[in-house]
Amino acid sequence: MQTDELPRVGLLLRDWRQRRKLSQLDLAVKADTSTRHLSCVETGRARPSREMVLRLAEHLDVPLRDRNGLLLAAGYAPAYRETSLDNDRMAMARAALRTMLAGHDPYPAAVIDRIWDVVDCNRAMSVLLDLVPPHLTDPTANVMRLILHPDGLASHCLNFAEVRAHALSRLLHQVNATGHRDLRDLYEEVSDYAAPPGTAPEPARVDPMGIVVPLRVRTPYGDMSFFSMIATFGAPEDVTLSELAVEAFFPMDRSTEALLRHRASAGGEGALRTE
Repeated sequence: MQTDELPRVGLLLRDWRQRRKLSQLDLAVKADTSTRHLSCVETGRARPSREMVLRLAEHLDVPLRDRNGLLLAAGYAPAYRETSLDNDRMAMARAALRTMLAGHDPYPAAVIDRIWDVVDCNRAMSVLLDLVPPHLTDPTANVMRLILHPDGLASHCLNFAEVRAHALSRLLHQVNATGHRDLRDLYEEVSDYAAPPGTAPEPARVDPMGIVVPLRVRTPYGDMSFFSMIATFGAPEDVTLSELAVEAFFPMDRSTEALLRHRASAGGEGALRTE
């Protein structure tokens, strides 16, 4: 049975190497092995050790989920757990996420997973979520659908062509970097959404300094402009943690900051999610 699996792990490793645009020599030097041995591994003529699989995966920057897949394909047990965020072992991680979310008020922030589903968010995120209908948030909101669906933020976005181009480029880069089918399915879905009427066919530069791509939306409180930053866990050893990120939105101008602070002081920020 292991003999049948050998070509598979080799093909998987070759696929990851090609995704990273590395030659066999490049990877062999990084992983402190020979090109001959690496070639034998990729063609199935040699079985890599567990340590070799993990070393190659490290230098290929393979996500933890896929590292487990490589180990299984080579006949070894997975090295990384995948623990539910609700598990008691994740109490400190949950607390850290909640601290970040609550501390970012009155600015929006959300915890997202690898396929852009919203896992949790703070009170201020409702300034964006309240603009979209329930069918885009129930049971789970997906950031790409929220941004690009014609019923979502697309119809409220003042620079939709630019935001769409950036979001699709970001998602396509992730698809190409991982090869994950669910991400490709998501990309094919959202890239096929029709643009709202009157949307400019090509993105135009909105930020005169050219530093970030803003998200400019029309809300019941007034027009707002945001830029975002993403934070991830450092050195995760669990698949779930490795796939979580916090996307924090910041006001891009004083007017947006004033509107958010006024909204929060007036009690219009909604309820903090507790999922």
